[in-house]
Amino acid sequence: MFFINGLILTFSGFIMRAISMVFNIYVSNKIGAEAVGVFSLIMSIYMFFITIATSGLSLACTCIVSEQFAKGNFLDGLKAVRSCILFSLCLGICSGSILTIFSKIIVSSWLDSSISAIPLYLIAIGLPFIAISSSVNGYFSAVGKAYKSAVCQFLELIIKIICTVFLLQVGNSKSLEYICICLILADVISEICSCIFIYIFYRIDRIRFYKRHISIITFKKKILKITLPVSITSYIRSGLSTLKQFIIPNRLTLFGYSYSTALAEYGKINGMTLPVLMFPNVAISSFSSLLIPEYSRLLANEYKKRIVYVCDKIFMITSMFSICVAYVFLFFSNELSLAIFQNIECGIYMRMLSPLILLMYLDNIIDSMLKGLNKQFGVMVCNILDLVITISILYFLLPIFGIGGYIFSICVSEIFNFLVSYIQLYKATGFKLNLVSSIVKPILCGLVSMAILIIISILIPIHIENFLLCLIVKITIFVVFYILCHVGVSQWYKRPRGTL
Repeated sequence: MFFINGLILTFSGFIMRAISMVFNIYVSNKIGAEAVGVFSLIMSIYMFFITIATSGLSLACTCIVSEQFAKGNFLDGLKAVRSCILFSLCLGICSGSILTIFSKIIVSSWLDSSISAIPLYLIAIGLPFIAISSSVNGYFSAVGKAYKSAVCQFLELIIKIICTVFLLQVGNSKSLEYICICLILADVISEICSCIFIYIFYRIDRIRFYKRHISIITFKKKILKITLPVSITSYIRSGLSTLKQFIIPNRLTLFGYSYSTALAEYGKINGMTLPVLMFPNVAISSFSSLLIPEYSRLLANEYKKRIVYVCDKIFMITSMFSICVAYVFLFFSNELSLAIFQNIECGIYMRMLSPLILLMYLDNIIDSMLKGLNKQFGVMVCNILDLVITISILYFLLPIFGIGGYIFSICVSEIFNFLVSYIQLYKATGFKLNLVSSIVKPILCGLVSMAILIIISILIPIHIENFLLCLIVKITIFVVFYILCHVGVSQWYKRPRGTL
């Protein structure tokens, strides 16, 4: 069931990420790097208030429902879901009210009055719906109904694309404010529709678990026990993350950039390059989201050896995949940048950040494992420490090194986050990373595969007039040889000793 749900989420997630990435590229090319930078700042505010609205309730819902359903207490699990939804509604309304009250201050202080408060008012409307959807998604994660969440997310994405394209086409205004209003309004409309869809699915799905007896158990204290530490640390983490995003363009101006140029450079990295680097992670993140209920069940049944075994397998698969992706961005960065963004600048950033892909993808997996092991507080503390260090680096280095200081801060952040997360996982499970099979072997396979591709290109030059098709062919050849090389090395290791 775990792998079936993982495959469903991976397949649906890949399609949605692919559509979303193409759409984001369309929007980025249409509105320009400066508008992408402004919109990224607005989204950082959006994410902060989403954090307040959700407050870890999705995690609480997943953990409690998984535990209760594993014991056969279906009605108790449904009662926990209802409590989480009520909490979500209240927090969503509170979050939206706070944003509305402080919107004008945020616009003048943080956005340099480049836009009005209208986009923030629109965000406030959508927060209660996002909060409810979060809790219901936690329920579907717990019961293994991955496809229902995937269907709602797909419908949400389609509605968002249709609304965005329509709104941008209807008005011919190129002002930053109009662009931001169109993008936020489309997002809010899609979130409201998604909430309606997923709540209908929940109402239908829960019928099969109802029994005649009445539950007298209340889960409010248990929900608060999970959500309070997560919420407090989430608020701090999200607040620091928002602060970090606003520091970047402001400190870049001290290096000598105009505010407009600083926003454009920030947009190229944060709004264009990083989303492309993280796009392939959909294959990993789909399974990582399922690790939370899976590890909750394993922990409840005290299957310690099984936990370590799953860790080992997941790490090997993730390392093999992420190193392959890192090689693709490292060696084909310029071509990918030209094909996607019609510029070479993003390719430079892709090449510089590609070695961090392994740490980014592994850290995503470790965080889900720790959350499933009820170590979510440690995950949040790690993220807070990471943000404090990153903000310090940005504050002092950006005026001296400019964009180079931002790149350095990303490197320090990813390395620190991975190391601290891995240490927490080791203390919780005793799992030890196999450096040879998880790191050394994939790196060598990548080098051999790239050498083979270069030799093939010399002996049999690839002449394809279509630039994009030629790039796809080269990447496909590399990936095929990478997989074959990995399989060959694995078979060599499995052979009986003493044989050739």
